[in-house]
Amino acid sequence: MNDPRAFLRRLFDAAIAAAQPSRCVPPHLPDARQIRGRLLVIGAGKASAEMALAVESAWADSASRLGGLVVTRYGHGAPCRHIEIVEAAHPVPDAAGLAAAQRLLQLVAGLGPEDFVLCLISGGGSALLPLPLPGLALDDEQALARALLKSGATINEMNCVRRHLSAIKGGRLAAACHPARVLTLAISDVPGDDPVNIASGPTVADPTTCADALALARRYGIELAPHVRDVLQSGRGESVKPGDPRLARAAIKLIATPYRSLEAAAAVARAAGVRPMILGDSLEGEAKDVGKVLAAIARSAATHGQPLAAPCVLLCGGETTVTVRGSGRGGRNAEFALSLALGLDGLPKVWALAADTDGVDGTEEVAGAIVAPDTLARAWRQGIRPADSLANNDGHGLFEALGDQVITGATRTNVNDFRAILIA
Repeated sequence: MNDPRAFLRRLFDAAIAAAQPSRCVPPHLPDARQIRGRLLVIGAGKASAEMALAVESAWADSASRLGGLVVTRYGHGAPCRHIEIVEAAHPVPDAAGLAAAQRLLQLVAGLGPEDFVLCLISGGGSALLPLPLPGLALDDEQALARALLKSGATINEMNCVRRHLSAIKGGRLAAACHPARVLTLAISDVPGDDPVNIASGPTVADPTTCADALALARRYGIELAPHVRDVLQSGRGESVKPGDPRLARAAIKLIATPYRSLEAAAAVARAAGVRPMILGDSLEGEAKDVGKVLAAIARSAATHGQPLAAPCVLLCGGETTVTVRGSGRGGRNAEFALSLALGLDGLPKVWALAADTDGVDGTEEVAGAIVAPDTLARAWRQGIRPADSLANNDGHGLFEALGDQVITGATRTNVNDFRAILIA
């Protein structure tokens, strides 16, 4: 392997390319010319603007009938001509997201059975569509988002709590579209690919309950203000359930998933003569713990040829969590990578890349980091103690100092975290 870093970056780029909206949206679109009513495009997520651009291109012949609004993260917009693009904050929501959510509900009000709503959903939509239930305010959603992000809860658990305090998530957006036909095209960023957890499921029925949300808040020690707790305890936050007739004409298609992106990376590895093994697309848990486990697996491959003999690459996806105890710059992929480096302890001929496919790891405009056999040695030479950096949740600080950050800019898609460990 002449350049392990370049090889790992090719794998990551292949994973991102497999989930690009220009590739995965058009095959799932109906023929707009056969739709007699309104053509309304709505949606939210880090990939939603690029998805909207793909729709405009595919439906160019029906452009005069096309309209709508999607909301995406700041810096993730696209030059659409007929579908309005609004940018808002992520991962903590802001007033721009609130205004966009209010406008979405106004747009779908009064639709008829001949009308067609295309909903474009991708990861990040939970924060980008903040619309508190009556009696709650944006401040409540912001405080909840901050608490959840620090709690160590999984993304699916976070979204369960969010759904039951929202006026637009948990099937409520699709219910508002009734009796129009609704087709949701979703790019999955969640472990398990359950549609109810992608952007907190604004167009799908939710089998979880307010009691579930309360139990999760207790489990993770999340302090809820009395008026917020009352929404859950009273059942006023109950979401739209399976079998609700308002969702009878709502359908959803998963057009890109983490596993498909891992398969794309595996194909690139095979073409380079490196045997790939996909360990899974839904690995969860504390980032530092997952790093330790994968370091042990990589060590086994390097020393015993199990589960694969070198040259090989171990691939996996999912979304780890970080229980924040330090004051560092965080990032679950940076935290995983640092823990992995400590577990490998300078093991020769082992490199790794861990990054988020949306190009943003935590709140940093950095996708992730690369680990090399000399990562720890270079850190020590600069006076950085890697174990202290991990304890302080400061993976980004360490990898920035080493020049080993992975920076992509906005990829305008999102199929969760990508991890590749090369044993050369």
